[in-house]
Amino acid sequence: MNTKKKISLVVPLFNEESNVRAFFDRVASVFKGELDTYDLEIVCVNDGSRDSTLQKLLEIQDSPASVRIVDFSRNFGKEAALTAGIDYAQGDIVVPIDADLQHPPETVLTMLRLWEQGWEVVLAKRTDRSTDRAVQKVTAKAFYELSRHISNVEIPADVGDFRLMDRKVVEALKQLRENTRFMKGIFAWVGFKTTMVEYAVEPRTQGVTKFNTWKLWNFALEGISSFSTLPLRIWMYIGAAMSGLSILYAIYLIIKTVVFGVVTPGFASLMVAILLLSGVQLIGIGVLGEYMGRVFTEVKGRPIYIVRDIFDR
Repeated sequence: MNTKKKISLVVPLFNEESNVRAFFDRVASVFKGELDTYDLEIVCVNDGSRDSTLQKLLEIQDSPASVRIVDFSRNFGKEAALTAGIDYAQGDIVVPIDADLQHPPETVLTMLRLWEQGWEVVLAKRTDRSTDRAVQKVTAKAFYELSRHISNVEIPADVGDFRLMDRKVVEALKQLRENTRFMKGIFAWVGFKTTMVEYAVEPRTQGVTKFNTWKLWNFALEGISSFSTLPLRIWMYIGAAMSGLSILYAIYLIIKTVVFGVVTPGFASLMVAILLLSGVQLIGIGVLGEYMGRVFTEVKGRPIYIVRDIFDR
């Protein structure tokens, strides 16, 4: 009877043809000493790659792990790919990891030792951001600081998707099926007994990152709106403050008119008031629209992803 526990590595891939071979070779080297104790499964999610990523995956024949390839019908985004990998992973332990080897597989062994001690979630925290551009360093710090103050769940700073999760955590995650997915927040929301290890981000072996500044900005907005309603509340307070100031200004005009008579209003002050209030209203409508858009997405009930084919090797 096989009593081995199974480790599932979940690997989202989008146009990563140049990294596939290097990733499998590195994983094989790192885990060869663990295969007497653990079974290894690698769940590769091909997120609508337009290069030969799928073909490179199908060519892998010498992996010491069982390989499951989940091929999407189109590109659904990394959050959907992570979700699919978690859905299809069969391991007692599940570890999302990037194919570009910026997440060192050696760190998984450290996580595994902590899981053996009873931890249900082991987070991997990056020790530096030397591989990021200057604007990414500033915006990342600002996002985590803002999230810490306004979110209803605590999202650990400098912790991404790279983490170890026990099967009971995975089963809890599979219950959360919202379409607008911010996986860092979803991971944090489910809780469980958690500890942390640190790792140094390695340079990409091949290729370039798929996240530019604009995508990261929109990703941050997803995180804020998915786990906090404070932006809506802020605009309620702004509206109340503007209404209060308007009432005070009206009282001032009435007193001024009674005491000094009618004075022709100034064009400049009128235009400033109109432009200011119009701008505030448009921003408020924009914030409301962000939340309404998410409601619209959820009520349609579309699947998070569509699988074109599955290959087991």
